[in-house]
Amino acid sequence: MLSAAEKVLLTAEQYLAIERKSEVKHEFYRGEMFAMAGASRAHNLIAFNFAVALGNQLADRPSEAYVGDMRVRIESTGLYTYPDIVVVCGEPKFLDGESDTLLNPTLIVEVLSPSTESYDRSRKFAHYRSIPSLREYITIAQDRVWVERHVKRDGEWSLADFLRREESVPLESVACMISLREVYARVAVEDGPGRIDVQGK
Repeated sequence: MLSAAEKVLLTAEQYLAIERKSEVKHEFYRGEMFAMAGASRAHNLIAFNFAVALGNQLADRPSEAYVGDMRVRIESTGLYTYPDIVVVCGEPKFLDGESDTLLNPTLIVEVLSPSTESYDRSRKFAHYRSIPSLREYITIAQDRVWVERHVKRDGEWSLADFLRREESVPLESVACMISLREVYARVAVEDGPGRIDVQGK
């Protein structure tokens, strides 16, 4: 058995060769692969509801939306990951001819899980912020009505929280409006405590 000091690290090329044959999805960072856990019923419903609402509005636009299985590579940090929903406006750019690793997302959406909530809101968002093409990042709680929208304007990120089912989230990056009543359809959770707007975060 190898000690921590003898751990064998993979190259990105080795990771991709393994991942493309794997039945389980893995993130990849600094030479290591990390298996992604399965999603709950609420997680799946929310991701599907959001994707349907978004897809209906993007149907006649020069944008592509991918749900769950599109890998994204963050060039500046070396992270390979799978957002729950990712949208690219204009011509998508891929790592290679396999067209399964996107380089230029415009919008990324993550449905939060108890095991990933802190990571998705902090360190993962730090990775995402370094993507030059990214204009908007959405996180969606599954234990209560709570959507965080981060928008990049003039190089600065601003945050708005949406915490009631009667609200709709304006997605500036793709000129869409998403109803939280649609997003949380068939998900039995309570509304959040109110609305908060924070600028420059």
